[in-house]
Amino acid sequence: MILTLNFEEMLALKAGARAVLEDGIVRAVAVAMPPEDRALVAALPPLDGDLSVDTLSEVRALESGVEAIIAVLRTEMDERIVATHPASESAVASYFDYAHALAVLGRIRAMREEMEDLIELVTGQPADDELERSFGFPD
Repeated sequence: MILTLNFEEMLALKAGARAVLEDGIVRAVAVAMPPEDRALVAALPPLDGDLSVDTLSEVRALESGVEAIIAVLRTEMDERIVATHPASESAVASYFDYAHALAVLGRIRAMREEMEDLIELVTGQPADDELERSFGFPD
């Protein structure tokens, strides 16, 4: 299955991933990130365009990585609002990064639910670990 990302969503996810993985953009937040969350973000596919997701386990990993990114973007947004003003340019820009990433997460969750439902429909049972890794969803 293909997860379509528009340009703004792609940029927001990249900014959030950088904040998680590198010192810099939101240094205090990145340092405070649990190592598991940093690993989830590091394992994401390149955020250079639409994403192809072949299995339920891949979409679950994608969902977890994007949730970690959103946590950082939300913290960054909150910090910029408090440090400046709710309508400041940096606060508004951070809101849009957060909102774009949140919109992607909504589509990822819908994709996960569709995959779970389809696996259950075809197999007659909820997906177990083996089915999550082996049941393929072509593009």
